[in-house]
Amino acid sequence: MRKRTFARECALKILYRIEISRESIEDSFKDFWSKSADSADEEAHNFTETLVRGTCENLKAIDDLISKYTNNWNISRMAVIDKNVMRLCVYEMLYKDDIPLNVSINEAIELAKKYGDVDSGKFVNGILDKIKKTECKQ
Repeated sequence: MRKRTFARECALKILYRIEISRESIEDSFKDFWSKSADSADEEAHNFTETLVRGTCENLKAIDDLISKYTNNWNISRMAVIDKNVMRLCVYEMLYKDDIPLNVSINEAIELAKKYGDVDSGKFVNGILDKIKKTECKQ
């Protein structure tokens, strides 16, 4: 598995943990990395932490943007996995200029398929595609 793909998976797991447990970011990192056999890779570790911190620091703006494109879906009622996959991707799309938009979206779709519901990939793709087309510079 590629380092950034692995880092995105770790970031999703940490964001999920933070939302479910209401644990602090620091406590979540500490516990997650202490239990992860692959935490030794510094590049993946750093990218994971960048994604989680960036997503959490910009959470209100990210959630507002996702909500803007989810007709009849309140973000608080979305599946935790779908919501956090989209949050990660929107963070990348808006705040990480070094990652092509299509790469971020494709990675998000794969995460949604792997960890979400049967229709999560389609749901996530639809929302992220709308955001890409209207909010992002190509």
